[in-house]
Amino acid sequence: MDFAYDARTEELRAKLLAFMDEYVYPAEQVAHEQRARLASPWDTPQVVEDLKAEARRQGLWNLFLPDAEHGAGLTNLQYAPLAEITGRSPQLAPTATNCAAPDTGNMEVLAQFADEAQRKQWLEPLLAGEIRSAFAMTEPDVASSDATNITTHIERDGDEYVVTGRKWYISGAMNPDCGIFIVMGKTDPDGEDIRRQQSMVLVPRDTPGVTVNRAMQVFGYEDHYHGGHAEVTFDHARVPVTNLIGEEGGGFAIAQARLGPGRIHHCMRLIGMAERAIELMCRRAVSREAFGKALAQQGVVHNWIADARVTVEQLRLLVLKTAWLMDTVGNRGAHTEIQAIKIATPRAVVDIIDRAIQLHGAGGVSQDFPLAELYAGARTLMIADGPDEVHQRSLARREIKKYL
Repeated sequence: MDFAYDARTEELRAKLLAFMDEYVYPAEQVAHEQRARLASPWDTPQVVEDLKAEARRQGLWNLFLPDAEHGAGLTNLQYAPLAEITGRSPQLAPTATNCAAPDTGNMEVLAQFADEAQRKQWLEPLLAGEIRSAFAMTEPDVASSDATNITTHIERDGDEYVVTGRKWYISGAMNPDCGIFIVMGKTDPDGEDIRRQQSMVLVPRDTPGVTVNRAMQVFGYEDHYHGGHAEVTFDHARVPVTNLIGEEGGGFAIAQARLGPGRIHHCMRLIGMAERAIELMCRRAVSREAFGKALAQQGVVHNWIADARVTVEQLRLLVLKTAWLMDTVGNRGAHTEIQAIKIATPRAVVDIIDRAIQLHGAGGVSQDFPLAELYAGARTLMIADGPDEVHQRSLARREIKKYL
């Protein structure tokens, strides 16, 4: 593995770093101020639309999608340092570049598994940033860490599917621009193979029987920039059978294909979040005094900053190795590494952000700094896309199997 970034990556890094400095960081406070004046907190501030237009003008658009026909045609290894940069402003930069979850995963699903008509109707406007989307899998009444537990029914009735169930923490669903749900449910609940019971269907948001009940908070945050996380009811919602993605019984496999890239994208951005926390920690340390000397002269602060730097360098190498493996041997070949980064990265970044909060004192938990919101996002990723314990279980089994 070559540790140097190639010429295209370096070019895009330079453009993206300049875009962040010139447009994104100054827009953070502006976005908060504009949102306070909106008729609905779920509407998009004008500055976000301006950022999207500028990113698209500069060619910093759909960087995540390796399909050159639809996206930038970058490998995972090329995209990793770019996603890290956007992770420094996770509320604005991913959205500005059309690289925000859950749209990224949904676009990957549509690009890989949808038919031509489905791609025309839904993928193209998503790629253009004209609509947003949501992925509806998690349910409140079952342990959704085991996806075979889901109870939402997708029953065939003639030339239609009837969708019935309740989902929650459906990211993006509160956004008024959310036009489509990718819904995972059971088409064959009594099937012998528990991983062939599930299917995925496309359900337009305006379908009768679809109700977005409420926004779910995450540590008190509603995550407006990503369209929130909603509780959604599907009460005998009917869609044409042509809205099936792939084949009946293929939902579990599609979900696994979707979550692999999603997990590494989260970890890429998490490293950027950690870098932002280290920067803020250092700036605070050199600007504040306590007990007669600068915080930067306190031994414990030295330890926090040094440990954070070592941790980030370790994590970055593991993420880059995982990206390289996904490019060279595929997601299956990188299974162990994907699980390893999903376990290691959120935990470590939570600890780094926590130290940064501690160094900022009361300011660290306030709205005047991004640290509290960064903490909430990083801590949530110890649950999202599979909790740590599920990945530990699977990874340990794979290790033990070598010795049986």
